[in-house]
Amino acid sequence: MKRSEINQAILRSGLFFINNGWAMPPKPKWDVTDFGLGEFSKFGLILINLAEEAEYCEKLMYAAKDQTTPAHTHKKKKEDIICRTGELTIRLWAKNPADGETDETFQMKVNGHFQTIQSGGTINLKAGERVTITPGIWHEFYPTSEECIIGEVSTANDDLNDNFFADKNIGRYAEIVEDETPIVKLLSDK
Repeated sequence: MKRSEINQAILRSGLFFINNGWAMPPKPKWDVTDFGLGEFSKFGLILINLAEEAEYCEKLMYAAKDQTTPAHTHKKKKEDIICRTGELTIRLWAKNPADGETDETFQMKVNGHFQTIQSGGTINLKAGERVTITPGIWHEFYPTSEECIIGEVSTANDDLNDNFFADKNIGRYAEIVEDETPIVKLLSDK
């Protein structure tokens, strides 16, 4: 990913946050990723860490229509994914989707109430709605609106050791080509 593309993504998402009433904390920690796939417009996500504690964390995320956060799971992290602005679709699997489809069902909390989910099925969230994802459940998500603000509240986060992607070619952080000066320091910057 080019640094100029990252800078533009930060400016675009920052403006969308402001226009939708989201004030950033002082010196927010930004993360912009194409998941190492080199196609940010197709596989991309912008994240801001709002809280990082030993027991829990909170993130604010931004994605535009056609940007997917690819199928992944966590062994330790339990998280609520919350649609804050726009509409968000989450696809869920009981097992790694790379191993093939299954007709398995499982229970999952949607807006605080358990629902039966078909493995490979989707849940559509409108602003204010949430889904609770437990460790071992595979998930991917993408906006169905033009732009979307997504919240995450979870147990302590370990991006380097607790993200397992169905596609083995995926990496958590983008490879960056420095074609201009960064406007903010990213979590992945040294």
